Amino acid sequence: MAQSGCWSMIKGGLTVDHDTEAELYFESENSNIEVWVASVSLQPFTRSQWAEQQSKTIAKLRKRKVRFHVGNKQEKMIEGAKITIKQTRPHFPLGCALASTILENEDYQNWFTSRFSFTATTFDNEMKWYFTEKVRAQENYTIADAMLAFAKKHGVSVRAHNIFWDDPTKNSNWVQSLPPEELLKASMTRIRSIMSRYAGEVIAWDVVNENLHFSFFEDRLGPNASSMFYKIAQGLDYKTTMFLNEYNTLEQPGDLKSTPSQYLKKIRQIRSFPGNEEMVVGIGLESHFGKPNIPYMRATLDILAETKMPIWLTELDVERGPNQAVYLEEIMREAYSHPAVKGIIVWSGWKPTGCSNMCLTDNNFNNLPAGDVVDKLIREWKTQHLKGTTDVDGVFEQDVFCGKYSVTVLDPHSGVNLTRQVEVTNKDPHSGNPGRPCKNSAIRHFDGLDNPEWNDFECQFTGLTGKAIKPDKNSLEKRENK
Repeated sequence: MAQSGCWSMIKGGLTVDHDTEAELYFESENSNIEVWVASVSLQPFTRSQWAEQQSKTIAKLRKRKVRFHVGNKQEKMIEGAKITIKQTRPHFPLGCALASTILENEDYQNWFTSRFSFTATTFDNEMKWYFTEKVRAQENYTIADAMLAFAKKHGVSVRAHNIFWDDPTKNSNWVQSLPPEELLKASMTRIRSIMSRYAGEVIAWDVVNENLHFSFFEDRLGPNASSMFYKIAQGLDYKTTMFLNEYNTLEQPGDLKSTPSQYLKKIRQIRSFPGNEEMVVGIGLESHFGKPNIPYMRATLDILAETKMPIWLTELDVERGPNQAVYLEEIMREAYSHPAVKGIIVWSGWKPTGCSNMCLTDNNFNNLPAGDVVDKLIREWKTQHLKGTTDVDGVFEQDVFCGKYSVTVLDPHSGVNLTRQVEVTNKDPHSGNPGRPCKNSAIRHFDGLDNPEWNDFECQFTGLTGKAIKPDKNSLEKRENK
């Protein structure tokens, strides 16, 4: 949507199944203004070209080249050293929502943890206000606490969803019936209660849910209600990102309430509130799709990415139909190939009564077609168990997906072996820019010469940052200076 009185860049896209002429149509509700259009371009792509570009971007964005130099204490490089690489945690969180049914169903637990351990999740309802305080002043976090404990046990990070919901029908009757002064008091109790309980335990807060479409709190507390909530929330957990979570921005170009321009306007409104000027407002895109418009999806992500704020697909599902799995894969590949997207949560918490839109598994925990797609992409976007041998120069080189790894090196001559934990990231350690892919020339050295386990080896990891669990600071500085 263009802005009045200035030039606006408008991006979009469409998919057609046959060659035809195209017309671009511009419309305004104000018949007294002039509409000027300049520098129009329409770039066609075949499906295969689009897919090829996605693959190239994924390789550049999500993978890095790691080089291992293996030598002994005398700086003689070791030929034939055997290296084993095992990924222990992906850098990109591709997770799945959780329902409370996981607490008492061992089959559900096994199905979930075999796929989504060390990723991320969002609870279906169990942190929402209407769930934790069904009756005023009678809070109950028992189920949310148990689900958080389960997630932590399996290395799963949790997005807190949500503190407030601007849809009046998603608030308890007792909340809806409160006069403004009492609603403000109850809201302050709510935000302090849940955030004091889980501050530092979660990776994101959906502060006010769906406040492009609804305005329950604004109508009763004033137009700056949401902005005030964000300020309070940031103060209660300043290390965690506060998210704006909304539907149809990515999936429905015809919904004028939640267009990218409306989303950006809301972010500006939140950040213009006194004290919020430097706030990072995470962009949560619910992503409840029918038939996806992939070119429009990319254009939307491009526009939102200009904010430099982290983007997550927070509740991804696709409506039921014969092409559900096909559409799901198209959406996930497009999201994963976009540099601004930092995580995906598939909205498919299992319940014996069925899922809201999209199930990954049946009640016997056999995958449905959508589940097969998710499994396929998890495998595709993970470095499988790798083994290699250093060459005559003591070097072994491998392309790997970003993430955490356990690396074991064995000297076949002495029989000495060592294992070290390494993190491969897409950060450039020299640029200071956390969003910029690192250069292949970025080098970080590790050794542990005061550790007998490492006395026969020095390891140099080239191309990506590697974080040793117990690096020897003195020897590290010594090698850097050298």
